[in-house]
Amino acid sequence: MRLHISRFTTLALCALAAVVLIPLTIRIHWLWIPASLAGLLVLLGVRDLLQPRHSIQRNYPIIGHVRWLVELIRPELRQYLFEADEDATPFSRSQRSLVYRRAKGEPGDQAFGTLLDVYRDGYEFISHSTRPVPAADPGTFRITIGGDQCAKPYSASIFNISAMSFGSLSANAIRALNRGARLGGFYHDTGEGSISPYHREEGGDIVWQVASGYFGCRDQEGRFDPDRFAAQAASDQVKMVEIKLSQGAKPGHGGILPAAKVTSEIAATRGIAVGRDCVSPSSHSAFSTPLELMAFVARLRDLSGGKPVGLKLCIGHPWEFMGMVKAMLESGIYPDFIVVDGAEGGTGAAPVEFSNHLGVPMREGLLLVHNVLTGAGIRDRIRIGAAGRIVSAFDIASVLAIGADWVNAARGFMFALGCVQSLSCNTNRCPSGIATQDRLRQRAIVIPDKAERVRSFHTNTLIALAEMLAAAGVSHPSALRPRHLVRRVSATEIRQFAQLHTFLEPGALLGDRAADGFYRETWDMARADSFDGLAYA
Repeated sequence: MRLHISRFTTLALCALAAVVLIPLTIRIHWLWIPASLAGLLVLLGVRDLLQPRHSIQRNYPIIGHVRWLVELIRPELRQYLFEADEDATPFSRSQRSLVYRRAKGEPGDQAFGTLLDVYRDGYEFISHSTRPVPAADPGTFRITIGGDQCAKPYSASIFNISAMSFGSLSANAIRALNRGARLGGFYHDTGEGSISPYHREEGGDIVWQVASGYFGCRDQEGRFDPDRFAAQAASDQVKMVEIKLSQGAKPGHGGILPAAKVTSEIAATRGIAVGRDCVSPSSHSAFSTPLELMAFVARLRDLSGGKPVGLKLCIGHPWEFMGMVKAMLESGIYPDFIVVDGAEGGTGAAPVEFSNHLGVPMREGLLLVHNVLTGAGIRDRIRIGAAGRIVSAFDIASVLAIGADWVNAARGFMFALGCVQSLSCNTNRCPSGIATQDRLRQRAIVIPDKAERVRSFHTNTLIALAEMLAAAGVSHPSALRPRHLVRRVSATEIRQFAQLHTFLEPGALLGDRAADGFYRETWDMARADSFDGLAYA
């Protein structure tokens, strides 16, 4: 009986208050405010008792709503009050603070030593040299992308803005990112949403991503349109073309932009109809085999006037990528670069199972791509980029040490713009005006200020990288090797990455040279004429 009474105490007290206060409002007029509130709460409590959907509210009228209120602000409570500095959700407070300081040009020094547990399993570090070298000029941290089949190679920074589409990001966010890229001398990947007017306004270098929807280069049926592609690719601002096969956060999954969100701006940018669902298929229609993919690479390179053309993918079935490499060898057509995205990559929205349990993490994917290209004897012809939760100089160094030539970052540059990791990218209510199309919200981004922060984050991160490399006795990122990176594997043992992972010798997959094991078996499965592969013997 006491339990029953306690459950309805709030409703009873509100009813009692309403009964007492309402008659008194005749003489004391200001009491209508608490009387009205009490009356409204009584109506809410009666509704809770009668409604069929929520069990908590049927059992706990009125006070049951407290649960929903607390749950509504739970992410903010955790982030601002209860989150530890090293809790990755998905980026820790320490990581975000580092980006904020570098974007603002504030000192990044840390007092009293590391906060990390250097004896925990998985702790990683770069071994230093007893003979450090002078720190190199970060302005020299560039690579040339474009093989002998490319007429217009591109000199790229080793640290760039990863793919984020207009539509996912606001117009002001795109403007600020692109202006920052121009100021800092690095590139800005358009994402699959194509080249918007806001990319063109600021004049920064662009890598145009062409995905399965062929946005910006499609016909009325959504198929690839070579004339539209050639017209877009002719722009001097477009430095490279990236064929997206899959995205780390939702590999193998297409997407749909509902008709209600297809504004005239987005429709013009993507080459689609206003007010109609915009479907991004899960696979390309321009090719269906590895050999056809290589032919598509050659076609885009020709249509672009000889600009570098490459692939972006999250590794899935390893025999499929090996089939692409076999197609390169058979056709003699080589992409100029491959960007490896990881399952830890970000996105505006994705099914939970895809984000959590699909796709190969970036480092393992990078190792596979590096090894297969090396084993096939063509690693020197193709540059490799990597993307996936990269924000610090150590993140960059650790990826370069195991095979990448350069890195891209998306969320790191979002933090530089002012992202607070509110995890509301898919709601159109981004509090910092970055991941929204709400014009009132995106006015929070003051473009000159945020562009300077983007430039500053890039510059200061490369300065930190130069200092780390100098301490390791390395003068340029291209000299980093797996032996420079070390991981703790137990409480009493550390190992170099050169000891932890398999690294194939050049040409090891050709002929009968490959030893038995994963690479040999999977290479034998792979086919240049099909993504399906052969069955195991």
